[in-house]
Amino acid sequence: MRDLVLAKEFKDAKITFATEELAGNINHKVIEENYNLEILNSNDKEELVKLIKKLQIDMVIFDSYDIDYNFERFIKEQTDVKILSLDDTYEKHHCDILLNHNINADEKRYKDLVPKECELRCGAKYTLLRDEFRVEKEIQREKIYDVFIAMGGADTANLNIKILEVLPKDFKIAIVTTKANKHLKALQEYMQDKKNISLLINSNEVAKLVNQSKLAIITPSVTVNEVHYLGVEFIAIKTADNQEEIYNYLKKNGFLVLEEFDEEELKEQIQKTVLKEFKLINFVDLSQEEKLMVLSWRNDDNIRKWMLTQDIISQDNHFNYIESLTSKKDRLYFLVKKAANSIGVIDFTSIDYDEKKAEIGLYTNPELKGVGSFLMQEIINYGFHILGVKTLISKVFHQNHKAIKLYKKFDFKEISEEKEMLTMELKNENR
Repeated sequence: MRDLVLAKEFKDAKITFATEELAGNINHKVIEENYNLEILNSNDKEELVKLIKKLQIDMVIFDSYDIDYNFERFIKEQTDVKILSLDDTYEKHHCDILLNHNINADEKRYKDLVPKECELRCGAKYTLLRDEFRVEKEIQREKIYDVFIAMGGADTANLNIKILEVLPKDFKIAIVTTKANKHLKALQEYMQDKKNISLLINSNEVAKLVNQSKLAIITPSVTVNEVHYLGVEFIAIKTADNQEEIYNYLKKNGFLVLEEFDEEELKEQIQKTVLKEFKLINFVDLSQEEKLMVLSWRNDDNIRKWMLTQDIISQDNHFNYIESLTSKKDRLYFLVKKAANSIGVIDFTSIDYDEKKAEIGLYTNPELKGVGSFLMQEIINYGFHILGVKTLISKVFHQNHKAIKLYKKFDFKEISEEKEMLTMELKNENR
């Protein structure tokens, strides 16, 4: 599917898709209506060279984990084609262009893996999104499904039924798979008496289904790009070694992930998402209106006086700082909502993933009272269970008696004292 998206970028070119006849291939008609299709007998490089010469191909795009540096080098030596290779596991390549379109892609890691003259296309700006997702981005749909499940077209880890067993029985669920799923019959039999579950096979409306869902349970794969693009919260369960890079990226950036399927851990994650009372919105995803609202809170006299930086913050500086957060891995800021009400802000700074500690802060909507405990509980839940830190640290002014009382309520301990500031700490083992 991603190669069909990529093909559209070569508008005036004559394009041929070459593939073996494998289980899970998309319907030939999808390709044949727009492009030429050649069925290969094997993954033999000699056969491919003959095809390249026969069709007088100028450029070859490789999208297969079975094609490596030596394969590419052979093709370059036997032909004069330009090679574009897709890669998401940081393998060595002999290509002219390398494309890693995952959100975690880091071009610095390819320094010694590709020729010096190779053009690197890495990161979210190169994500191969199908048109259906770009269309859906502009549509606000009713959330008719509690959960969307997509564990890969083949569900090689056989997790669909296990996940369904964990979900509350009254949830409305959309699950997508393909005919390549060897466990499809068992899945269909499992669903026979379950009217709350919709099973879609080889669906061409995946974007719409995601957009209609409150939560997606997926693998840490290219699907993450699509779901995240639509702004739908997700839990990613790693099912294969080649998902390790995206899994680690998601974990470090505070997304909900499981290293492997675990019934109790999945239940806990679901409790924090679909079933939770509060919603956290990352500052980088705030609307213009929300950004201005947060700025007005931050500049309020009763909030500003307890900040390390007590100057009035300008709109330009505020917007620029939020923009800078997209590239910073050591801090996270969230607007906290309770139902439709915006109740305050929580933040994590100086996040140290090696030492598993972070500094924290919060401030409330100046028009509300009694919401500090809600914000503190969200800090603890997110810090310990999602960021995975073991220690939360806060620096508080001695005169801020209200804040100190709140920290002590949640078992924070005083660990050091300076002239104006008190440092307080909460360790995970205390809870």
